[in-house]
Amino acid sequence: MFSQERISLIIDAQQRVFLSKDSGVPRESLPDVPVLNGFATIITGLRRCGKSTLLLQLMQKNFTDILFLNFEDIRLANIEQDDLVMLLAEIEKREIKTLFFDELQLIKGWEIFVNQLLREDYRVFITGSNAMLLSSDFGTHLTGRHISIELFPFSFSEFLTLKNLSANADSLYEYMFTGGVPEFAKTGQSILLTTLVDDILIKDIAVRHTVKDVDSLRKLTLFLMSNIGNPVSANKLINLFGIRASSTILEYFSYLTEAYLIDFVPQFDYSVKAQIRNPKKIYSIDTGISQNLGFNFSKNAGHFLENTVYLHLRRKYREIFYFNRNRAECDFAVMKNEKPEQLLQVAYELTPENREREIRGLTEAMDFFKTDNGVIITFDQRDAFMYGGKRIDVLPAWEFLTVK
Repeated sequence: MFSQERISLIIDAQQRVFLSKDSGVPRESLPDVPVLNGFATIITGLRRCGKSTLLLQLMQKNFTDILFLNFEDIRLANIEQDDLVMLLAEIEKREIKTLFFDELQLIKGWEIFVNQLLREDYRVFITGSNAMLLSSDFGTHLTGRHISIELFPFSFSEFLTLKNLSANADSLYEYMFTGGVPEFAKTGQSILLTTLVDDILIKDIAVRHTVKDVDSLRKLTLFLMSNIGNPVSANKLINLFGIRASSTILEYFSYLTEAYLIDFVPQFDYSVKAQIRNPKKIYSIDTGISQNLGFNFSKNAGHFLENTVYLHLRRKYREIFYFNRNRAECDFAVMKNEKPEQLLQVAYELTPENREREIRGLTEAMDFFKTDNGVIITFDQRDAFMYGGKRIDVLPAWEFLTVK
């Protein structure tokens, strides 16, 4: 049982550390963070992607006084639902109306606690490393009084700001293989990424979902990290890692997605059943993690470029598919209300050997969706031409990635 005095001391200690942090690179997501009385703002994303720093930047922009509490603090390891009554009393005593909570979902009954705060017209900001915070169950508890956003590792533009670099082929190459996890981008210490992934696999997946065979989960994760840009089917992975059921593999897929480690992009089809049945393409939430943990014996620049483009799209869109028809594939069909926003092909370099194949994949998608414009993203080529009455623009990725 926690006393109010003990909670007060922990808040003070954490607050000193939080306020002394370097606010770092201004995050592009900062203007998108809503500030509304009586609402909970939920910020989710990969562990160590900068959620606490975003809160610090939000405080510096909007508030003069906040209360910050990180529930992963070892001093709060045994806190229970009943102890939240003491926390509420401490909050009321301090008369602070803006609350920053990190990993609050670790406490059973936290939704009821937040709902109480919202009824009393507090501004509540919650960060967490699991997408389940965005679930419909959570929305039910808060009766529509929450707004959700996602934070990702550094974008290319943020990486350029951190490194004081200009957008060009050289900086793009560095970004492709470094990725955007802030501490790794700053230091280059690979141990930070291996520790990060271990924390995710143990704390966010094994403990939360009572996964006993962590070794098989780890092997599957390394396999996926080593195959970014490739299609995968659960049925074809049965028995590869000592996992005997496709249902278990699919569960692991969902856990990795919820923990913001791996994304799976479906093949476009108007039938949801077909989307579920067809293989999905693998993308890492951070190319630096994939480069450091995957079995990439040689740098597969084409797939890393494709993953980098995917992450740029993922920051802005939710309906992203790949397109496959008549043995021709288009890497990305970005959809909105079943209509294409963008059709994109990614090729590290257009050469006489691959030019026809890359163009055919894009034009098959353009024909299917009845659109006359498509884009091919390359590492450092620029062009524009007509093909069968359709316009195709070829853009260098370092330019495409800096378009807001």
